[in-house]
Amino acid sequence: MRHRKVSDLMTTSVASVRPGASFKQIVETLADAGVTGVPVVDDDGRPLGVVTEADLVHGESEQPDPTGVLDTDARERAGHATTAAGLMTSPAVVARPEWTVVQAARAMDARHVKRLPVVDESGRLVGIVSRADLLRVFLRKDRAIEEEISGDIVGRTLRLAPGEVAVTVADGCVVLRGTVEDAGTIPVLVRLCEGVDGVVAVTEELGRREGADAHPVAAGRAAP
Repeated sequence: MRHRKVSDLMTTSVASVRPGASFKQIVETLADAGVTGVPVVDDDGRPLGVVTEADLVHGESEQPDPTGVLDTDARERAGHATTAAGLMTSPAVVARPEWTVVQAARAMDARHVKRLPVVDESGRLVGIVSRADLLRVFLRKDRAIEEEISGDIVGRTLRLAPGEVAVTVADGCVVLRGTVEDAGTIPVLVRLCEGVDGVVAVTEELGRREGADAHPVAAGRAAP
């Protein structure tokens, strides 16, 4: 099995800004690139943070109110951020090209971010990966998933006899049916199937081959 890495999914032509970029320059960069956030990089191309539309809106909300509607403290605030250095969220949460989709997804979830700058061994920006990029693995055809499970996992990895396990896939949901000689094979098979790119959930209806006493036990789990 070959799991797609961040390097397979990331965008390599990355729009970025420097710390001194003005509010207007950031807005123009976002509009020109058609994105909602960009990395802020230093002179060596190393990400310092990320500035997003949400950061810009937040920064704009802290400006003095010209209508006089807001409270005095809000009106009298001075020195609000006007450059990328002050508006960005930092430090940057980054990914590496060799990370798996699962690693990147967990980093995004843990840090509540929508995108990850991707850096090389020296910490320099080489790409960016978004939540939408990670979800592309679920565009795999059911037939391709079925062939990978049947050929790579059932056949070559676990070396189960032909016909022991039938694999069907519909909308990324895998169903395993049949009987196996060793009951310990069942949880291993399920875990391996859950790790296949594009799998949404795995349900097993497998039993241990034990003459008339064999009986399938149904179980289902969502893929991580």
